[in-house]
This record gives sequence, C-alpha cells and structure tokens, in this order.
Amino acid sequence: MNYWLVKSEPFKYSWEQFEKDKKTFWDGVRNYQARNNLKAMKKGDLVLWYHSNEGKEVVGIAKVVKGFYQDPTTEDPNWVVVDLAPFKKLKKTVTLEQIKEDSRLQNIALVRQGRLSVCSLKAEEFDAILDLSETK
Repeated sequence: MNYWLVKSEPFKYSWEQFEKDKKTFWDGVRNYQARNNLKAMKKGDLVLWYHSNEGKEVVGIAKVVKGFYQDPTTEDPNWVVVDLAPFKKLKKTVTLEQIKEDSRLQNIALVRQGRLSVCSLKAEEFDAILDLSETK
C-alpha cells in the first residue's frame, strides 16, 4: 500500500461535501509531477485530505477506489484522474504549522514543495500525521 496527500480548497470542494458525495474523481491536476503521482495511485491506497488556502490542515483520510484513467474534464490525453472515497474523518485536524514543527515531517512535499497538489508520503510520515491527529 502507498500513502498520499491531496489538497483541496474547501470553498471549491470541502471534506464535508466529499462525505456527502461519498465518492469523487480527483480532477483539475495540471502539473506533471502531481499527474505522475496520480498515475502511481492504486486501488486501496490511503490519501490524506488537506484543506489548502483556508484552514491549511489535514482533515480526513480517503481511499483510492479506482486507479487512474483519462480526466473526463479535458480532451487532452496528458491528464488523468483517480476515484476517491471518504474513509475516516480525523479526530483532530492537523495544521500546516504542526506539520512544519514536527521533526518527522520536515522532508514531506507539503513542506518542501508547497504548491504540489498531489504528494506521496512514506508510511512513517502518514503515521506521524495520524499521531498528531490522535486518529490511530
């Protein structure tokens, strides 16, 4: 299993709306590194859901329910989506400040490449964020 983090601006698509929808395809990625991360996602992988711009915090865990396929919002074959479903809301959100202060998380893409919308995580980084959220 692999671990990921995706960013969503809550005013565009919040965790709460995601829970209501019960499933979504992750679209709109127009960065090649983020696209490559989408292509690497497999069914069953776990994904941290991060509210960017407003809140700047990890709020939940999603699960990949379908691997990558052509982004239906564009005809350009370079862009793909994956299907995600809500898995678990975090007991306590984890802020960007908390992540930056934790020595276990100094090398994650969220800190090093702040504009990357789809980031890979090591298992220990995923677990560290869950520790901070008291969700384990």
